[in-house]
Amino acid sequence: MTLKQNWQQNRQITLASRPVGAPTPDNFKLRETAIPKPAQGQVLLRTIYLSLDPYMRGRMSDAKSYAEPVAINEVMIGGAVCRVEQSHHENFQVGDLVVAYTGWQDYAIANADELLKLPEQLTTPSYALGVLGMPGLTAYMGLLDIGQPKAGETVVVAAASGAVGSLVGQIAKLHGCHVVGIAGSAEKCHYVTDSLGFDACLNHRDSNLAEQLAQQCPNGIDIYFENVGGAVFDAVMPLLNASARVPLCGLISQYNATELPSGPDRLSQLMGLLLVKRIKMQGFIVFDDYGHRYNEFSQAMSKWLAEGKITYREDMVQGLEHAANAFMGLLTGENFGKLVVQVGPLTLAK
Repeated sequence: MTLKQNWQQNRQITLASRPVGAPTPDNFKLRETAIPKPAQGQVLLRTIYLSLDPYMRGRMSDAKSYAEPVAINEVMIGGAVCRVEQSHHENFQVGDLVVAYTGWQDYAIANADELLKLPEQLTTPSYALGVLGMPGLTAYMGLLDIGQPKAGETVVVAAASGAVGSLVGQIAKLHGCHVVGIAGSAEKCHYVTDSLGFDACLNHRDSNLAEQLAQQCPNGIDIYFENVGGAVFDAVMPLLNASARVPLCGLISQYNATELPSGPDRLSQLMGLLLVKRIKMQGFIVFDDYGHRYNEFSQAMSKWLAEGKITYREDMVQGLEHAANAFMGLLTGENFGKLVVQVGPLTLAK
């Protein structure tokens, strides 16, 4: 994908075909169109930062889900921090920064009620896509509302160096928990313990993950924050305590699967465990279930950030033309931190 950037045109990355298994470059197409013109009550937005998130893999499929799939030849969906370029609405001025679901493109038209204006004091606007956006809200509500941590409990977090998991573990530590992370490399594990303050972190690629996890959780597991599935959950399941809670926000290890995993069927084992140990496993779609509590989350997270109690890391990719490759890498764990694409300049050209 190598269309030269031309601010007199609108570059868009569309869904060219539905992937079978892992997405490939052939599933995406980069095209140029005219820059759209806003009507009365609308604004023209120019994308600055584009968020790349695992849920987008589900939107590439036409299987029945909680949201409509991206149509073939339509722009890939995604949240973005954008700058208002033209405004035909009194509440927005040229230069305002907003969050909008404009997708993988340089320019888009939006109605005023579709926009969240960013506060001027937000010095790092891309944080609105991560620690102060959907991933942060997911971590905060999943852990605190579903997990309900108590001091002294053991919390295990999958994808612990990622946008959601890194925040889950830090919030759990703020609530006095013993926190064990699981990540995909020695480098990520060192970051999780040394920078984020987890008590331990294990590499899910190690063949003896289950044994290591049992050693790090001698009192069992009270909360497991699930966003991976697969072999990681297999290691966690036998260690779940009575009345354990399992917030479920994703299953990234399964998103590219074309069939059920091989090996024994563990469903009956899991159902029996849920029953006998009275375990709560609850899935959630964060904005559907908790969008109305965004202000509560934003105030708490902003305070923690200001006080230096939360550490946050971004993996910034330069250029819309690199979005597809970055997204494919996200699904295999190549990113390190919240994955964001810088599409355009932060400030207006003079």
